Amino acid sequence: MHTPEFSFKFFHPRYWINWIGLAILYLISWLPYRLQLSLGKLIGRLLYTFVKSRRKIAKRNLEICFPDMPAHERQQLLIKNFESTGIALFESSMGWWWPKWRIQRLAHYEGVEHLTEALESGKGVLLVTYHMMCLEICGRVFAQKHPCVAFYRPHNNPLMEYFQYNGRARDNKYLIGAKNVKGLLEALANNEACHYLPDQDYGRRRSVFVPFFAEPQACTTTGTTLFAKEADCKVIVLMPERLANGKGYKLTLTPALDNYPSGDDEADAARLNQLIETGIMKAPEQYMWLHRRFKTRPDKKQPSVYK
Repeated sequence: MHTPEFSFKFFHPRYWINWIGLAILYLISWLPYRLQLSLGKLIGRLLYTFVKSRRKIAKRNLEICFPDMPAHERQQLLIKNFESTGIALFESSMGWWWPKWRIQRLAHYEGVEHLTEALESGKGVLLVTYHMMCLEICGRVFAQKHPCVAFYRPHNNPLMEYFQYNGRARDNKYLIGAKNVKGLLEALANNEACHYLPDQDYGRRRSVFVPFFAEPQACTTTGTTLFAKEADCKVIVLMPERLANGKGYKLTLTPALDNYPSGDDEADAARLNQLIETGIMKAPEQYMWLHRRFKTRPDKKQPSVYK
């Protein structure tokens, strides 16, 4: 396990822009919560206007996943998704720097007893979640109930990695880099609860093509099945959402999945996708539709759906 440490090289001029951005986010994080939500929506509207490449990707994803939704409703969902993206920028700073009392007063939970029961059985728990825009702050919110280990992708910028790691590890136990599979298995063997996100398109390797919303062949990792089998752990789905009207965040946990893994990788992946769909539909505007979820096609000769 590698923990990023502060370095004097971070004062080099190439990091000055990062420092300015971090300082602005830190100062904004002290503003009232509802004001930050409003500012985030404004930033999101600007992103919608100027970041055309991501707008195109999100629009295409919504067309693929909700083909029967009226076009004007999809357009409204697209705009709200960008507003949620803007809010997520400030939620990162909230998650990294807010004191516990500010986090705790916005925290709501359902089904935490399922995690307690699973851990009391003497096994680790793979907490499967997915890329909702509020995920950064929800990691802190859930840590108020149960500090966890997280499997994550390190930032390429060393300064940002330092703040990202320490912000996400605050109130939690530690983070494991995405390439450190052995570290994740060891944590699960030590009866830890570990966050894991299998909902993005990670490429053809160790993946199957199963339904995700209206897309019948979405490239879906079999990592959840592999980890659950190797570690002999429990699997619980954690559903995060930002509540309306500034009421905070709700984290819902399912009971531990029975007969998982079943021995059928495709059936297991499809089952997990269905549970993730259920979670997304609690607040579909908050999902990370900006990701090219369907970039890997079953047939390599198939053209990209994003052209």
